[in-house]
Amino acid sequence: MKNSKRLALPLLAAFALYAPLSQAAAQHYELNPEHTSVIVTWTHFGFSHPTADIPDSKGTLVFDSENPTASRVDVTLPVSQIDSHVPALTKEFKGAEYFDTAKYPTATFHSTKVVAKGDNKFDVEGNLTLKGITKPVTLHATLNKQGEHPMVKKQAIGFDATGTIKRSDFKLDKYVPAVGDDVTLTISTEAYAK
Repeated sequence: MKNSKRLALPLLAAFALYAPLSQAAAQHYELNPEHTSVIVTWTHFGFSHPTADIPDSKGTLVFDSENPTASRVDVTLPVSQIDSHVPALTKEFKGAEYFDTAKYPTATFHSTKVVAKGDNKFDVEGNLTLKGITKPVTLHATLNKQGEHPMVKKQAIGFDATGTIKRSDFKLDKYVPAVGDDVTLTISTEAYAK
C-alpha cells in the first residue's frame, strides 16, 4: 500500500504538470481579413472558369500542433460583398435568384472535425450555412507556416484550403446544369495570435 502511494504521488504531480502544457499547445488566432482570400470558381457552359471574390472574411482559428484533432475554425463570409469582376453579374449574384444578400448578407463555416493527413495537410470537416441552409463541407487544408510574423511581431499561422460545394444544395441553382453545379472554394489566410 505504501508503495502504491509512493507511485501515485509522482504520477499525480506529473499529470498536473502535463495538463496545462497540453492546453498551452492550442494557440488561438484571429484571421486577418487583409491577408485572407476567398475565391469561388465555376464552369461557364464548359467554355471558361470564371471567378468571384468574397473579401473581408473574418473568423477565429484554434490550432493544436500536438493534437490537431482539437483544432477548430469559425469563419464568417460577407457574401453581400461578393465581386464577380463583371458589374451586371455581381448585381445579379446579390439578388434574390442567387445569394439574396438583402436577406442573407453572410455565410458561415463552423468546423466539426479536423483530421491530420500528414505532411502538414489536414481535412477540415464542418458545416457551411448559406441562404439559411446548412450542409456539410470538407476543406482540404495545407499548413503553410507557423511562427512569429516579422512585421506584426506576433505568433502567426497561414493556411491554404480548397473545397467543393454543389450550389444547388443552397438553392443557387439558376442555369444548372449548363452552368456548373460544382463550385470550387479556394481559400488562403494568415491569422495572428490573439
